[in-house]
Amino acid sequence: MQTTGQPRLQVRTTNTRATRWPRSATSFGLASRSLFRWSSCRATSSIGLATPFLPFLAQLCLHRFSERSFFSTAAWSLSAARGMMTLISLGITVAFLTSLAGTLGLFKIEVWWELATLTTIMILGHWLEMRAVSQARGALSALAALLPDTAERVISEEIQTVPLLDLRVGDVVLVRPGTRVPADGTVIDGAADVDESMITGESRSVSKGLGATVIAGTVASGGSLRVRVTAVGEQTALSGIMRLVGAAQASGSRTQAIADRAAAMLFYVAVVAGAITLTYWWFAGDREHALTRTATVLIIACPHALGLAIPLVIAISTSLGAQNGLLVKDRLALERARDLDVVVFDKTGTLTRGAPALSGVIVAPGIREDDLLAHAAAVESDSEHPLAKVIVAEARRRRLPSLAATQFEALPGRGAQAMISGESVAVGGPRLLSDRQVTAPTELAKATATWAAEGKTVLSVLSQHRVLGAFAVEDEIRPESKEAVEELHRLGMRVAMITGDSKAVAESVARRLGVDEVAAEVLPADKAAAIERFQAGGRRVAMVGDGVNDAPALVTANVGIAIGTGTDVAVESAGIVLVRSDPRDVVGAIELSRAAYRKMVQNLVWATAYNLIAIPVAAGLLLRWGVELPMSVGAVAMSLSTLIVAVNAQLLRTVKLGRDAIPETAPAQRAPTASA
Repeated sequence: MQTTGQPRLQVRTTNTRATRWPRSATSFGLASRSLFRWSSCRATSSIGLATPFLPFLAQLCLHRFSERSFFSTAAWSLSAARGMMTLISLGITVAFLTSLAGTLGLFKIEVWWELATLTTIMILGHWLEMRAVSQARGALSALAALLPDTAERVISEEIQTVPLLDLRVGDVVLVRPGTRVPADGTVIDGAADVDESMITGESRSVSKGLGATVIAGTVASGGSLRVRVTAVGEQTALSGIMRLVGAAQASGSRTQAIADRAAAMLFYVAVVAGAITLTYWWFAGDREHALTRTATVLIIACPHALGLAIPLVIAISTSLGAQNGLLVKDRLALERARDLDVVVFDKTGTLTRGAPALSGVIVAPGIREDDLLAHAAAVESDSEHPLAKVIVAEARRRRLPSLAATQFEALPGRGAQAMISGESVAVGGPRLLSDRQVTAPTELAKATATWAAEGKTVLSVLSQHRVLGAFAVEDEIRPESKEAVEELHRLGMRVAMITGDSKAVAESVARRLGVDEVAAEVLPADKAAAIERFQAGGRRVAMVGDGVNDAPALVTANVGIAIGTGTDVAVESAGIVLVRSDPRDVVGAIELSRAAYRKMVQNLVWATAYNLIAIPVAAGLLLRWGVELPMSVGAVAMSLSTLIVAVNAQLLRTVKLGRDAIPETAPAQRAPTASA
């Protein structure tokens, strides 16, 4: 048969077929053809039948095997306006009918071996694709695997091994060294180091003792615990994390919506390209190859790579975030995080620990620091005031001797006093000094004035109308806060702080941390309005908070980020939840957002470029230069394009997000001292 001036690729005679393959044919295709023809001939000779229908019967079996993967899904694809499997089904069907027509003598071409190779490659590619998707979504399976199948329930002095489903709130369970905690609860006996890395991303084990809370799925080591169960089943923290991860993986994004529309459009482009290919080559006189080239166009244009470009990245980034203590509740919030201009931190409980701590001690001449602290702790030992507890806790940390105090008296608005070894000792603020008309020594007065200017609370210790020394107490700044601010500056963002504290306190904290902007003396009801002011000029703002009064601001911000140890209201109002109380994880969330977006763009560019190049080649545009794309090679190209997208998405796992946060249980540093 002549091909109207085009290169003759196949010459068919009565008994043999001599083939001159284009340069794009692969050794895999040649091997597949030889194997298919050999198996057909052997089977024919073994049953004594010289029938041309045996290749048809063999392909029919393979066709039936692939029906569930491709043809059954094609109907759903059409109804969902996606058409990915529909293109594969159309391509296989065209090739199948072409070969059948050749077998019946209607055409002088058969492509049974090409069709067998095509179907096999497509099934293999589909399996590899589904495997990649399954691995990307493996975070839920990994979380579910953290829970043990059974628990050791303690009843009186008897220990019973029971299924996890039989546990109830109020039960007491035994957690042996090396085993997992079966449910959320509170330690009532024992001590152990607990590995919470699978939940919080924190690499260091956390010491747990009497009264400490433990999370289901964590691992005890170095001791055993008896835990009273406070939550089981769907009420545990682990189940909550699984729900968040599942919802995030199922959610879409703006980029995903664009990719879905492009994939749906590509379906119609492929059908039109196939129709043009068929029409052109048919009327050019090359009817047999018109059909095979049409099938190749339909196969190679399948938008699998485009359809997987975004979902794989979403699944992997969500699981990667969960492994590093970042729970994504709102996928769009994570997507917006890459374009932030300002990150606003609530001060109390976020940049600071939210609890008073001793930050400075100064003593008068002739007074020892430990003696001053021991006398102050003796006075404050009976007080319930939070500042009094700071003094007592510091004395216990230093293991100072306990002094006997009598005649304790609380002085409302001023402090407290008691008798120690026959002497009256009082501890209180500036009002105590003014009421008793006592003047501090010059050096001591300068130090306390500096503390007061920095917003610290100053407590003076008096005895017999003499100032023995003073303490500075403040809301302790988290050691990791300064590093978080520096890292955000490195990413090109401004850092702001919002607080209800006085301007002096706020500016002191901001100065030590390197914060760029401060909103001080902000009432809880006005925090949302303060966020709107930060958004002036089109700036994109993230709000990081932990309290009930932060919820409106979290909702108002472009991205709301809640500290996991915060209130339920704050967590519900945020789009991203930090499991650890570490502000450096905000940097991790932004880096994850940027890395995920880069992978999305890379995948979209590759998938789009592949189709722009592959479809014209498959249609025979380069045939005059001796380059043609057989169906088997087209199937390989389509599968490889999908695998490249999958592998590129998997590379997102190499992004390093986690940091070893400083444990919350670490002892406070010794307060800086001075001597007047």
